[in-house]
Amino acid sequence: MNAPDHKFSPAAVQFDANVIAKLTTSGPRYTSYPTADRFTPGFGYGSFLEAQAGLKMRGGRRPLSAYVHVPFCDTVCYYCACNKIGTRDRSKAITYLAYLKQEIDMQGKLFAGINRLEQLHLGGGTPTYFGDRQMEELMAHLRRNFVFAPDSEGEYSIEIDPRTVDAARVRSLRTQGFNRLSLGVQDFDPDVQKAVNRIQPAEDTIAIMNAARDAGFRSISIDLIYGLPKQTMATVEQTLSKVIVANPDRIALYNYAHMPHLFKPQRRILDADLPTPEVKLEMLALCISRLTAAGYVYIGMDHFAKPEDDLAVAQRQGRLHRNFQGYSTHAEMDLVAVGVSAISAVNATYSQNEKTLDEYYARLDEGKLPIARGYKLDHDDLLRRLIIGRLMCNFELSVSSIEQGWPVRFRDYFREELAQLAEFVDDGLLTMEDDWVTVTAKGRLTIRNICMVFDRHLRESRLQASNLSQPQPLRYSKTI
Repeated sequence: MNAPDHKFSPAAVQFDANVIAKLTTSGPRYTSYPTADRFTPGFGYGSFLEAQAGLKMRGGRRPLSAYVHVPFCDTVCYYCACNKIGTRDRSKAITYLAYLKQEIDMQGKLFAGINRLEQLHLGGGTPTYFGDRQMEELMAHLRRNFVFAPDSEGEYSIEIDPRTVDAARVRSLRTQGFNRLSLGVQDFDPDVQKAVNRIQPAEDTIAIMNAARDAGFRSISIDLIYGLPKQTMATVEQTLSKVIVANPDRIALYNYAHMPHLFKPQRRILDADLPTPEVKLEMLALCISRLTAAGYVYIGMDHFAKPEDDLAVAQRQGRLHRNFQGYSTHAEMDLVAVGVSAISAVNATYSQNEKTLDEYYARLDEGKLPIARGYKLDHDDLLRRLIIGRLMCNFELSVSSIEQGWPVRFRDYFREELAQLAEFVDDGLLTMEDDWVTVTAKGRLTIRNICMVFDRHLRESRLQASNLSQPQPLRYSKTI
């Protein structure tokens, strides 16, 4: 018998330390499927042009999303795993902006006629490394190449380092068209801040949040990290208390992934200063308890939002989406990304730009988009991407909706995956009915583990490594 009307409801997430300890492993965050480690150099500039031309030939009229990567930072935070360049040589920003505008011109010409933009995100690095005039120049250039939806309809966000702006700069950002802010906080404790090389007094951050509200920003998000050096249960409790009083609209709560073999700045963090895995789980439980008690809705993964925030509303209405910037309120759109290392998602393809400035500039000097690698999704990839996306965003999956849209018999096509999911059912993390796969409140924190079951590429790479008796490379952070 089919389940009745399954409309997503934001039931409280349930923390179970035993289950989490059992399932903690490394795995993808699924900001894309397949994940970026599947991209190959065989997909280049020509492949992107072919994908874009196919989109235009179909008369695509879907709105676009855009991402701009600004890699520069004044100082490097030791925990950071982003693609960034620590420098105080401001001339680098002048050069970079010139090349960025060149890439925007090229993309603008390609998308002429189908260039309505409803979503824009500036990330880094530190986007506010650009001065006020440089940011104004960048935004004006984007508007010359793309048609921006009205402010009331579009979502135009920027990540800022509160140490790099004042109230006047915040007002200027709003005037330039941004209507959402994301602020890096991580932790308010002075000893923790010193240990990660990010001194940022709480009163300064809160002043910037107040300035953003006064300037008319529609949403303010802050980033927190648990598991940092020198953190204790007491320091996390104090930071949470200050955050709840500051009252941001959204909170991203990340688990610090200590991978010094991949990220050089993390080598300055002493292992002895890190909380134990057991304490980190206690920190996670504390954060969930305090934030949900304060009225925040658990969106998924590591995101919380006020019930009236667009993110929570989109989830309740079944239109939440996940992309390279995380959870999004807009339906799936083609994503045009510019800047060093930026990743575009256009017409069932992914394409990533060169990762170093020299290579990025060299490609543009050749008159080509600076695409270094990418991936073209096949039928199986698209189906699995849909399934993973629905589980990530809605915590449930309708079997009949898949079968109506795809030429598969779900239980035959995913026979192996359904067998693996039985273990999650036994642990009380999933329920499986005739027509529905539903993640329970206790299973929501394990959503990455559940989605990994449907990741064919991950399964094949792990099988290959096992057959060759090779250890699996540490590409991913811990799932919980």
